[in-house]
Amino acid sequence: MPGGPPWRWRRWLGRGRIPKPRFIHAPFRSFSYVPAPSVPPGMEFEEILPDELEALRLVYLEKKSQSEAAKIMGVSRGTVWRLLESGRVKLVRALVTGKAIVIIAPQPEGSSSSP
Repeated sequence: MPGGPPWRWRRWLGRGRIPKPRFIHAPFRSFSYVPAPSVPPGMEFEEILPDELEALRLVYLEKKSQSEAAKIMGVSRGTVWRLLESGRVKLVRALVTGKAIVIIAPQPEGSSSSP
């Protein structure tokens, strides 16, 4: 990965066994995520779709299994797996590259506006 050799990171609070260092290969910078009504012009962003957000919420926040989340959402377990995968990739890509995260609001069925 570009950016030179990996750097070592270790968090130790002074109690217990000293943890092994972790080698961090990806260069990244510090930034903050602040929810806002709109993305500034020219800023790159990742779009999280409503079904991806719902799958992420059910599985990671509500601690449901993928099967339980699938029943709640009315889709197959495989569909929930794909939603989780695409949502995770988008979130990690946004965090690593410093892009904004835009959550697309769900549109009522039958509405003519497109996202």
